[in-house]
Amino acid sequence: MTEHNDVVEHDEDAAHLASLGYSYDTTFKREMSFWGNVSLGFTYLSPIAGVYSMFAISLGQAGPPMAWALVIALVGQFFVALVFGEVVSNYPVAGGVYPWSRRLWGRKWAWMNGWIYVVALVGTIAAVAYGASPFVASIFGGVLDSGGIVLIALGTLVVATILNFSGTRVLSLAATVGLIAEMIGAVVIGGYLLLFGRQHDLSVLFDNQGIGNDAPGGYLGAFAAAALIGMFAYYGFEANGDVAEEIKNPSVRVPKAMRMTLYIGGFAANLLVFSLVLAVPDFQAVASGEVSDPIGELLHEAFGPIFPIVMFVIVVAFISCITSLQAAASRLIYSMGRDGFLPASQFLSAFNEKRHVPHNALLAAACFPAAVIVLSLLLEDALTAMVGFGTVGIYIGFQMVVLAALRARFLGWRPAGKFRLGSWAYLVNIIALVWGVAAVVNIIWPRPTGGGWAEDYLLVMTTVGVIAFGWIYMLVSKAYRRGDAPAADASGPIRIGSVQ
Repeated sequence: MTEHNDVVEHDEDAAHLASLGYSYDTTFKREMSFWGNVSLGFTYLSPIAGVYSMFAISLGQAGPPMAWALVIALVGQFFVALVFGEVVSNYPVAGGVYPWSRRLWGRKWAWMNGWIYVVALVGTIAAVAYGASPFVASIFGGVLDSGGIVLIALGTLVVATILNFSGTRVLSLAATVGLIAEMIGAVVIGGYLLLFGRQHDLSVLFDNQGIGNDAPGGYLGAFAAAALIGMFAYYGFEANGDVAEEIKNPSVRVPKAMRMTLYIGGFAANLLVFSLVLAVPDFQAVASGEVSDPIGELLHEAFGPIFPIVMFVIVVAFISCITSLQAAASRLIYSMGRDGFLPASQFLSAFNEKRHVPHNALLAAACFPAAVIVLSLLLEDALTAMVGFGTVGIYIGFQMVVLAALRARFLGWRPAGKFRLGSWAYLVNIIALVWGVAAVVNIIWPRPTGGGWAEDYLLVMTTVGVIAFGWIYMLVSKAYRRGDAPAADASGPIRIGSVQ
């Protein structure tokens, strides 16, 4: 019976993909399980990497109530995930935001979304690889200089690339191992701190301890800045759709995996943050900078002799996150190359028939982040700019899909996938758009850094520069005209070669 069901699913998946203009026989193998797909999104989201990277900054800006930012962001992103679920159910094609944008709006919109998202992923991969280095060093008790950080970051990229080159089955397994490691890390660390390391009662979560009152815009401004920890924590669910051609029955399973990613990721991230906040002995010491690494101190004190094991679990989480980010980036690059949208499209759309992976796109998803990491030795602001754009670019990419879906609905789009929002579609879509626009504004808003106006506005300038460069290149090269992939057909008949 199972074999018969697999054959039926294969036939349905192949027919659905063919109806969207792609041949199943010459692309990926559907070897990713449902839980492998969940794990991919979860490790991309990586609560440990996100929380550990932002915890000290957010706590120092707004005090204990900053923990609620994760709850707010989780709710907002859940509405985005519902919109994405309906879209991917209709268009279960590799590449995520790019093919969705092309079908919902048109070629120019798709080009810009693909460009913004590729650059954002390059910056994010570089940031996570760079951020993993101190944790790798801590296992061995070492202290790194800038050269050592770069070498270890490049080493993590090599490991992730090898895993990705090994095929979908290995990617699925690596993501599952990462999920298990992150959940062990979150539950063990969070549970232990709640049971044995708690220094405060729950009332402290509603008391900012005087931290942030003098910030620009008062405490609301401080909380908005601290809320970036939540916005950094919940954007991995898009990766579930990036590999839609590698999972059976994606029209049903991918939307479900997106929601499951947020359920599990939300639980892990909130458990970590709330337990850490309640265990910090001195909030003022964190706010003043006297304690620059409150998580490290807490873990050292709580786990003592087994601290290296805890650090190893965290390193596994970081590498899994890099692997999932790279997988998502490679599928996006491959998808754009397959449609002829990129320079060297023929090269980037090459496919390894033995491993069933887009090997040249994977190389690109390794080499460009590696270049950013190496460039940090010469231009520190270059890494800062790319890392900053990583988050805002991903949110912009998300909202370009959300806006395209809302526009398509007004023009008559009636989703035909197996997951549909029905009568709730407009309300969910509008809430997702309002939330996403507010998040983008909050992320990009210039805040005093003490480094002068250029540093304060670095993210704004980087974002404008990336968008302007992509727009100019698109118009000059006519990249959006290339290929014959269907576009702007969500609300009407398929238009092959449309240049909208």
